[in-house]
Amino acid sequence: MLGRTALGQKSVMQQAISIIDELEDAVRNGTSAKRVETLRRVTDLFLDQGQRLSDDQVEVFDHVLSHLVARVENRVKAELGDRLAPLDYAPVGVLERLAWDDEIAVAGKVLTESNRLSTPTLVEIAKAKGQDHLYAISGRADLAEDVTDVLVERGESKVIKRLADNSTARFSEAGYGGMVAHADADDTLAEALGLRVDLPIKYLRDLLQRATEAVRARLATIAPPELQEEIKRILATITSKATPPAPKRDFTLAEAVVKRMKGLNELNDAAIARFAETKKFDEVAAALGLLNNSAPTELMAKVLEGPRADLVLIPCKSAGLGWATTEKILCNRPAKYRVDNATLRLAAQDFVKLSAATAERTLRFWQLHDRIDK
Repeated sequence: MLGRTALGQKSVMQQAISIIDELEDAVRNGTSAKRVETLRRVTDLFLDQGQRLSDDQVEVFDHVLSHLVARVENRVKAELGDRLAPLDYAPVGVLERLAWDDEIAVAGKVLTESNRLSTPTLVEIAKAKGQDHLYAISGRADLAEDVTDVLVERGESKVIKRLADNSTARFSEAGYGGMVAHADADDTLAEALGLRVDLPIKYLRDLLQRATEAVRARLATIAPPELQEEIKRILATITSKATPPAPKRDFTLAEAVVKRMKGLNELNDAAIARFAETKKFDEVAAALGLLNNSAPTELMAKVLEGPRADLVLIPCKSAGLGWATTEKILCNRPAKYRVDNATLRLAAQDFVKLSAATAERTLRFWQLHDRIDK
């Protein structure tokens, strides 16, 4: 039996070596179609025999596939990723190359399904790539805390919601806290978090205190049996300690300051940047409101103090601020989570792409519908 297995492996490697010879010729002299054909033949051979190969033999396939992947179009790379992602013996090198690809059509299935990607690799990709890649990672089974920490810090609404629905994802203390903070004014996310049996009691209590009455009622009804009694107990405590709502925030002084500055032609980028650097965010909010055709200062403050850095770009662009001033606001704003360098780089790119007209339309939508995009 052992002899036949060894012979079978030798035969597979002989076929691979033969294809490698073809590969060298295809890379030097062949057409794109020839390279694609060779890639598919190598992949077919690996799918058929790969599970029986040694680590060294898999490494040979890894080298061949990586060599080919660098020279084919995205459609073909995506096809390769789809075929290799489910395999627990797939070559690591080519999977990492695909996972790092800027095109989500290429990287997506590998990021979501491949168990050959290490936690450090996932962390680095999550720190460097955009929301589509983060969304793909957030759907993985058994996500480690190191990965979810980055996803919670950098992820936007769709990423956070997918994480909340991922029952096998694990979270650190900071991760749980960040998820609950994201749930403010988002009933769908609040409900998904409230149904997690792993959510620590202190975060469940915080979530329920922030939640709307509709969310509280649903959680008390549909939560798993092991959670229902705890939810009802917490809600009873919240009800007994209910306090009158906080008085409406007063921006009168800040609005008077920026209005006077505007009358003196002093309300410019430099002045708003100084407000941001000195943490005078009531004044920043008032300035953005005034420069946006007297949009409500309270709305501007909600955007500045919310969890999403990308939303801050909209009133800044609509107000005609430059990137340097917008960057000062992002880096100094009173948010629970500081903006990291990768998010800042993406924000700079998005700010350039965002047109003033689009920003103005979005701002008008917020005002008309009395809500900010989630």
